[in-house]
Amino acid sequence: MGDSTATTLEGRESAVPRSVADRAEQGCLRRLRTPRRPRLWFEILLIAVSYWTYSLVRNAVPEQKAEALRNADWIWELEQHLGIAVERSVNHAVDSVTWLVVGMNYYYATLHFVVTLGVLVWLYRAHPGRYAATRLVLFTTTGVALAGYYLFPLAPPRLMNGRGFIDTVMVHETWGSMASGDLKNMSNQYAAMPSMHIGWSVWCGLTIVALTAVPWVRVLGALYPVATLVVIVATANHFWLDAVGGVLCLAFGYGVALLWYGSGPYALPRTVGSGRGGPVAGTPARGRRVPAVRRQSPP
Repeated sequence: MGDSTATTLEGRESAVPRSVADRAEQGCLRRLRTPRRPRLWFEILLIAVSYWTYSLVRNAVPEQKAEALRNADWIWELEQHLGIAVERSVNHAVDSVTWLVVGMNYYYATLHFVVTLGVLVWLYRAHPGRYAATRLVLFTTTGVALAGYYLFPLAPPRLMNGRGFIDTVMVHETWGSMASGDLKNMSNQYAAMPSMHIGWSVWCGLTIVALTAVPWVRVLGALYPVATLVVIVATANHFWLDAVGGVLCLAFGYGVALLWYGSGPYALPRTVGSGRGGPVAGTPARGRRVPAVRRQSPP
C-alpha cells in the first residue's frame, strides 16, 4: 500500500497511509454531493408526473369491497376495545352544525393539496438546499402508502354497514370528497389506510415549525395537522388508526432521507452552490486554513 502526504496547518508534510487519504477524499466527495439548486421546470414536471402516477396506481388497486368492510369492522371493534372509538360521536356532533360541517367538507377537499403545494413552493424559494431532501420525504411517504392500500383495503367509516356514521358530503350536498357522489368512480373508495391527509399535513407542520422564524406562522404550522385530524374524523372519511398509519409512513420517509443524505432534511444548509465548480454551502469561509490532503505517487 502506498503512502500519501498531508499538509499540516504549520506547512509541514507528513506521510499518512493511502487508506487515510482515500477516506478523506471520499469525505470531500460526500460533502460535494449536497443537494444542488432545484430546477423549476424539472420540479413542476416531477410533481405532476409523480401525482399522476400515484393516483393511477392508487385507483388501480382492486376495490375489494367485502374485505375492506371486514377490515373496517375489525378496526372499529379494536378501537372500541382500546376505548378510543369516538369517531361516531364526533361525526354526529359536527353534523349538527351545518356551517361547520360544510366548511370541513371543503377543507378536506382543498387544503390537502393547496397547503402541501404551498409549502413545496416556499421550500423551493427560501430553502433550496433543503428542498430536495424534504421533497424526498414527501414522495417516499406517498409511495409507501400505496403498499398499504394494496395490502390492507379499508372502507371509510361513512361506508360501513349499520354503524350509524353520516356521510357529510352526501347529506349536505357539498363537493368535499373524491369518493362521494358523482366523483366516486374517479377514486378508489376502499383505500383509507393509511391516511395521506395526515401524512402530508404532518409533513407540512413539521417543515413549517422547523424552518420558519415567524412565531404565528409556526403556531399555524403546528395546528394544521391537528385540525386535519379533526376534519378527517368528523367527516367520517377516516378512523383514528388511519392517521397512525399516515404518521408511520411519514416516519419511514424521514428515515430514507436521513440514510440518503446522512443528515436530517432540516439540518442541511439552507442554500446551495451556484453550479459546477461553484462554492458549496457549508464549506469553510475564505481565509480559514484547514488540513488539506494531497496524494503523492509511490516511488
